[in-house]
Amino acid sequence: MSVDYAAGLSPYANKGVCGLPEVFDQSEELHAKLETLAQLVRDSQYMVVHSGAGISTSAGIPDFRGPKGVWTMEEKGETPHFDTTFEAAKPSLTHMALLQLQRAGYLKYLISQNVDGLHVRSGFPRDRLSELHGNMFVEECEKCGKQYVRDTVIGIMGLKPTGRYCEVTRSRGLRSCRGRLISTILDWEDSLPDRDLNRADEASRRADLALTLGTSLQIKPSGDLPLLTKRSGGKVVIVNLQPTKHDKQASLRIHGYVDEVMSQLMRLLGLEVPEWAGPALCETSGGDADILPYGAWKKEVKLELKVEEKESGGLRTKAPKRRGQAGEVRKEGGVKKEEEEDSAEACKREALGDTHPESAPSVFFHLGSSF
Repeated sequence: MSVDYAAGLSPYANKGVCGLPEVFDQSEELHAKLETLAQLVRDSQYMVVHSGAGISTSAGIPDFRGPKGVWTMEEKGETPHFDTTFEAAKPSLTHMALLQLQRAGYLKYLISQNVDGLHVRSGFPRDRLSELHGNMFVEECEKCGKQYVRDTVIGIMGLKPTGRYCEVTRSRGLRSCRGRLISTILDWEDSLPDRDLNRADEASRRADLALTLGTSLQIKPSGDLPLLTKRSGGKVVIVNLQPTKHDKQASLRIHGYVDEVMSQLMRLLGLEVPEWAGPALCETSGGDADILPYGAWKKEVKLELKVEEKESGGLRTKAPKRRGQAGEVRKEGGVKKEEEEDSAEACKREALGDTHPESAPSVFFHLGSSF
């Protein structure tokens, strides 16, 4: 539970502003804003979502700074209420809606500050996900970087050894790596993982739409990533009941329960929210031009800019929009059908153990699992 997670952190005075009043949009205003959001999503070529603790409250996991949040209650000298454990928690409607948005081709990358593991357990592809503050179910080899996704909470925090060792077999059948496994959960003073932060940074700069869900955006550097999208000419949409640090930077501000907002958004897009059928692990999304090794997109953009400068004599400052390798994607019932089928099929093959390295995306990290 987030209560146990918070209790395991080192003492820290500056936890941000807690207990701010919640604001709710009136029904007609909310509907109009959702229509606007739906159109922004349809028009977007590269949408990135930033998720916070607010998307897991309906799953029984308290947030931190809300009216009943862990740190809000702590400031009042009260005990926070919780309804579940991390192991028993089920992905919320929002978690499953994000999975479907990714499968449908709308959501290109997901950046999460949450440690509850619900994005991974929902089946969201890990090559399209940055978990900036770690995952209660994941431990990592400090020697080779392999990650293990467990079905129970690791129970160790602060990037400390878990007592287990890496089982990766080296080339030519040599003995296993045997590096120490450490937790991936950050303490207050720990640096964010380079791998996840680099990919989140690059996706945020590339995005033309940043949608933030259930986060007050108070914690740096995670909370400042949506600003990279705005500085690159994109739009920022904030969905949160309480005021956030970057409200003035938002093109659209929606005050409503995140599950209700996502439910209505999916309806407007003509998409169904899939039912959760139990913990599912999906490492890769099927592979297309949207996921590139770190730095590759920057190099490719520089090349295209040079070509354009030579042809027109002018330099284009905005990164060019790109589509998948198959070119123009046909739309059918609001769904970018081709991308949805590719992504779903990739996860299906992975679940069946039928992977095809020759068609998989080139990723610069190695992952493992124990589901």
